[in-house]
Amino acid sequence: MSSASFVFPAVKGIQAKREYFTSMVPLEVIPKIFQFVDEQLPPEIRAQRILNRARIPEIRDYILENPDDYVFSSITVSVDGGMEFIPLNEDEPLLGHITISMSAKFLINDGQHRQAAIAEAIKKNPELKNEHISVVFYRDEGLAHSQQMFSDLNRYAIRPTKSINILFNSREESSIVAKRVINTVNVFQDITEKEHTSISNRSKALFTLSAICSGTEALLKDLDLGLEEKCNLAIHFWEQVSQYIPFWKAVKNGQAKSSDVRKNTICTLSITLNAIGAGGNQIIQRYPDTWERHLCHLAHIDWSKTNPVWENLVFIHGKVTTNRASQRAMATYIENIMTEEIGG
Repeated sequence: MSSASFVFPAVKGIQAKREYFTSMVPLEVIPKIFQFVDEQLPPEIRAQRILNRARIPEIRDYILENPDDYVFSSITVSVDGGMEFIPLNEDEPLLGHITISMSAKFLINDGQHRQAAIAEAIKKNPELKNEHISVVFYRDEGLAHSQQMFSDLNRYAIRPTKSINILFNSREESSIVAKRVINTVNVFQDITEKEHTSISNRSKALFTLSAICSGTEALLKDLDLGLEEKCNLAIHFWEQVSQYIPFWKAVKNGQAKSSDVRKNTICTLSITLNAIGAGGNQIIQRYPDTWERHLCHLAHIDWSKTNPVWENLVFIHGKVTTNRASQRAMATYIENIMTEEIGG
């Protein structure tokens, strides 16, 4: 080994009959030694995907806005160059430190966006440089092996559903408000799917948490309110809305099956809840003292899927549309219903 080396405390392990080493690396070191692949190379001779720079500000801000409780998984790196593990002693053969030649090349197999975001975060908050992230070091075994590592590391990575992200998220206001809504509004209690973004045919659920969250976000958009005020308004709004959609009450009271309502009506769809929320937002801003009175017009709507008005508004060729143009059109339709600008 060259006398000029990086030295990191490390734990040695064996995986697939190969040595690897896990170390705690100061954040300030991460952008200095770990380099990106050459984005000009054709994909077949790269070992990583091209860095998506649009993702970096979001991850950077996550670090900066949550300095006391941000969390990251390990960065995985292949080392092309001299790397040696030196155990502490004979009794602790797996604990020690690794020395890596400063002339070695580092390839990030997993975590390039974390690396870039950490570099940006340290520029804005230098105190972060003394914190650490775990790094898993492998010996580089050539392009083919590095490409396979990238494939394997991402093979079984499945993003959690939007609903489960909302359920487990206690940081963002929208998640906090949505969870307060489903736990307080009577018609949402016990018949909201909290884990998945779709509902199985046999499920007793009528709504998804992600749909209620989306509708509530639309309701509260651009309203200058504190968290408790937002919660109270959202709860009151959905309680009032539920009085004018008989299908919701029928399921809640055991007078109808949720599967039948989901099959035959649009009143539980995400696009519908979003439209009701967006329409509610407009009438709250236009009629801040009397907006509740306008909700009664929702009772005039024929929510059945056979209603021809939903064609090209909710359905295109028989399938639910989710594009932004349709969402805006549906929201405008619901708003007009509430303000009696068009018939029911």
